[in-house]
Amino acid sequence: MIRLSGPRRFLRSLSTLAGLAAALTLAAPVQAQAQSLIRDTEIEATLHHFSAPLMEAAGLRPEDVTILLVGDKELNAFAGAGQVMGLNSGTIIQAETPNQLKGVIAHELGHIAGAHPARRGEMSRAGMQPFLLTLGLGALAALAGAPDAGAALAMSSGHFGTLGALKYSREQEGRADQAAVTYLEKTGQSGQGLVDFFENFRYQEVFSEARRYPYFVSHPLSSDRIQALRRRVEASPTRDVKDSPEDVERLKIAKAKLEGFLDPPQSTFIKYKESDRSFPARYARAIAYYRATETEKALAAIDALLGEQPDNPFLWELKGQVLFESGRAREAEAPHRRAVELMPEAPLLRINLAQALLAQEDRTRVAEAEDHLRKALAREEDNSFAWRLMAQAHDMTGAPGLARLASAEAHFALGDLKQAKVFAMRAREQLRADSPEWRRATDIVLVSKPTDADLKAIGKGS
Repeated sequence: MIRLSGPRRFLRSLSTLAGLAAALTLAAPVQAQAQSLIRDTEIEATLHHFSAPLMEAAGLRPEDVTILLVGDKELNAFAGAGQVMGLNSGTIIQAETPNQLKGVIAHELGHIAGAHPARRGEMSRAGMQPFLLTLGLGALAALAGAPDAGAALAMSSGHFGTLGALKYSREQEGRADQAAVTYLEKTGQSGQGLVDFFENFRYQEVFSEARRYPYFVSHPLSSDRIQALRRRVEASPTRDVKDSPEDVERLKIAKAKLEGFLDPPQSTFIKYKESDRSFPARYARAIAYYRATETEKALAAIDALLGEQPDNPFLWELKGQVLFESGRAREAEAPHRRAVELMPEAPLLRINLAQALLAQEDRTRVAEAEDHLRKALAREEDNSFAWRLMAQAHDMTGAPGLARLASAEAHFALGDLKQAKVFAMRAREQLRADSPEWRRATDIVLVSKPTDADLKAIGKGS
């Protein structure tokens, strides 16, 4: 089930999702824009399957690295501070093979393992030094009686600053390329995919920055860089290793699912023609039927797939989603329950089941919904949607203090400190003083930029 959401709490410090690996402050930076994150258990499992061995090869613990899937058709990937790696949906869709996608992932892991995101200040300084030097020469030329020369130097200072920053950036990119091949070799995989990926988009090198994919603004290509990468790969003992059929199928399914959910249904029907009887094509069409509000066609298509793969939790999840969003919450319960039975460790599947239970407006089902939400939040404590459902559950059982606290948690998870503080203050008024929940509400207030009046109110109530 693909769900679009706003940035989670750990993203608050990231100024942009485009170009974080090497955003050039002096070289026409990519504009920061609010992006939606895609949450989908199946695609996240594929990305984990592809990346976990590479993370271990890089000396990183997979459980410490956060992978974000950004709902954007533009080709882009980034590495951020705090061991955060992001991929645009467009990067997955445009990767021709699993090895290409793994190459991009390995490259970003090279940035993370090399602590490059933490060194962006060094890159800025690398651009600032020639910028200030050229600007200073321009001022001296003007003072020496050559105002035209001074003006020309001043106007070119930005260009020389850009060159300085780009040189530093390209050095980092080259190091990340070499690290990527090392990780791929350690895991018995080829680095050829990364070479092919860069070759496929080599034409981007001649485009102006305004016309390039964001990935190639923040990851500047050059013939020398590609040639150095190719030489390393050609000498690699794993150069000719091919993707497994299972990995090829995983990528096809991920692409079909993304395109089914993100593209207009008619585009999906054109790309995945009825004559294509492969699993990914039928999967994409089932999703497109659902998005085109052809509910019965969607359900029939999903049931046909379930006939072949009855233990596929993601097909049961999709069936539950189609039923739920068609206003059939009671019918949606069974497929969502089956998805949880097949994959009990997946928090998003439990959240779906809890949502279906609560939507039935039957107070006898609320306790079970709360149990599923607690188990989901134990794995994803910053899942704002789960907290919103928990607030709904507490309201249904007549627990307003807990409901307000859950709302505070939901806003806090999204980084909305103002609303988090408002709901936490309300929760404190309705919770027993010195209870764990009351103390949690107090903690949220204290870290949400409280005013003097807020602190005074807390002091009176403590």
